[in-house]
Amino acid sequence: MAQRADVAGPSSRGPDARQAAGRASWGTISREDIILAAVKVVTAGGYEQMTIRSLAGELGVAPMSLYRHIRNKDDLLDEVIDRLLAATWRPAAAVDDWQAWVIEAAARLRDFLVTQPAALHVYLRHPVVSPAAIERMDAMMDVLRRTGADEQTARRAYGAVHTYTIGFAALEASRARGSPGDRNGGDLARELAAYTTAGQFLAGLRYLLEGIGTHTGTGLAPGSDPGGQP
Repeated sequence: MAQRADVAGPSSRGPDARQAAGRASWGTISREDIILAAVKVVTAGGYEQMTIRSLAGELGVAPMSLYRHIRNKDDLLDEVIDRLLAATWRPAAAVDDWQAWVIEAAARLRDFLVTQPAALHVYLRHPVVSPAAIERMDAMMDVLRRTGADEQTARRAYGAVHTYTIGFAALEASRARGSPGDRNGGDLARELAAYTTAGQFLAGLRYLLEGIGTHTGTGLAPGSDPGGQP
């Protein structure tokens, strides 16, 4: 016999009693409902405070109801971040301009990780192999192959850009959480703080792409700025 979705109390309580207590009726909660509720919490910036219990309260069910559809909070976050990534990762640049495409793809991921703490948590916790992440990786690999790179070179180039992006976002997010007192220290401190700006990210990325281009014979022209920003 299927477990009651609300596990709210003795089996003698009927649907009317459950609904009167503010609980959803049996069978009304689904994995999709849980994911959509979690997406709402995460996009509002409340992922750190989000628990299975608090999410169950939002949905009007008992906490154990959610475990019929998800393993734990991390399982849920993986799904949420996949949904959010799918909506934001695609560059507008033409794939024929591989430098501009890669720069935009990396910049979009960096911005996603910095502005969505839950996404950074997921990316730092384990390799992300969700559908959207794999689609993004495959698309970038296709673009990198357009440089004439063989499969191994394209994979290494992808790995260099990907790890640089995640690492930069992690440092940038960590510095942004620092207290104002942490930023005291004069000119040198201000100079070092500038190393975690969007402009510095693009500058470092440009160095990476110059190296990839030199290796494949499709390097950036001296002084070129495919990212469109300093």
